[in-house]
Amino acid sequence: MNGMRKTLTTAIFASAALAACGGGGGSNNGGTPTGTVNVQMADAPSCGFDHVYVTVSQVRINASSSAGDNDSGWTNITLAPPQKVDLLSLTNGTMAALGQATLPAGQYQQVRLVLAQNQGNTVANSVVVSGTTNEQPLATPSATQSGLKIIRPFDVAANSTVDLVLDFNACKSVVQKGNGSYALKPVITATPTTVTGLIDGYVAAAEAGATVYAEQNGKVVSGTVADSTGHFVFSTLVQSSTNGNYDIVIVQPNETTGIIKSVPVVVGATTRVSTAGQPITLPVSTMNTVSGTVTASADASMRALQTTSTGTYEIASANANLDTGNYTTSLPVAAPVVGAYNGTLPVALIPAAPAGQYTIEADAASGATQSTAVNITGGSQANVNFSF
Repeated sequence: MNGMRKTLTTAIFASAALAACGGGGGSNNGGTPTGTVNVQMADAPSCGFDHVYVTVSQVRINASSSAGDNDSGWTNITLAPPQKVDLLSLTNGTMAALGQATLPAGQYQQVRLVLAQNQGNTVANSVVVSGTTNEQPLATPSATQSGLKIIRPFDVAANSTVDLVLDFNACKSVVQKGNGSYALKPVITATPTTVTGLIDGYVAAAEAGATVYAEQNGKVVSGTVADSTGHFVFSTLVQSSTNGNYDIVIVQPNETTGIIKSVPVVVGATTRVSTAGQPITLPVSTMNTVSGTVTASADASMRALQTTSTGTYEIASANANLDTGNYTTSLPVAAPVVGAYNGTLPVALIPAAPAGQYTIEADAASGATQSTAVNITGGSQANVNFSF
């Protein structure tokens, strides 16, 4: 799963005929003010895959963050038939419509995304590895039967509609097993668009397919892929006054990493970091790999970080093999080029760190974290191991 996916995304808008039902919600209840929630799904880019398919059968919503499977208060949006969606088509503002429901006005805390199961020769959830054409089954955790739980408060106002976007991070959600098969380790967030704005920009057309991340404090919040014209857009970023400004990190194999720091987001507005006439152009760079082993039982995710005088940034990520603990990631040797957003374009990008210096971080499912510094200027680094 090393390397960033270079396949260009295509625009697909998946719609479904839906029915809302379930206990405790979706009705007027004798004059209780109601609003509408409209649920959509988006995706961050994926490492090493051309397609990642999931089949959604139901979305469940509850006002209680602790509500169990059979507790009261659930409103269900049932997709009939279940909708098979290619997550990797959902970038640059393209979303899959999962339906809507009427809810009593108020605050809601919990969303569950229920996936259909692979059964026999029917592959509901699958991946297509880059460079191949065959769908390989994607094993889903038992929790998918009751739904992948997302705790994210959002408000539904009376006589209004709120768009709720489920952002399914395919890169961090797919993990390989020792026998070459794949399993789902879901990483999903939910964001109401009532608190969001946009960041928009362009890389040079020659860099189409570049992976672009919006980060805060060295962690990826959202990701997308530059289209065939070099255009990229983030459409569901929470306003800066809530969580702080964003750092835009652009990565592409065989090129230097580009970083534009301190980009603000305003609800309902668009912040442009570059234009088609003055796109971001990245210098070339050689690539080297970092590989090693993590204690397999740790079920660890890996991050490659770079620290400059202006902050720490995630450059790449991968999941360690579930059975062997093996991992590998490919990284540019050249120092990242960094510039600060100040409202004037173009943003000047200059080298801002020693070349080839990274911190490799292993994050175990238990919450434990280990990290070590590596230097890839002299070549690839193997046996960068972690033991939990």
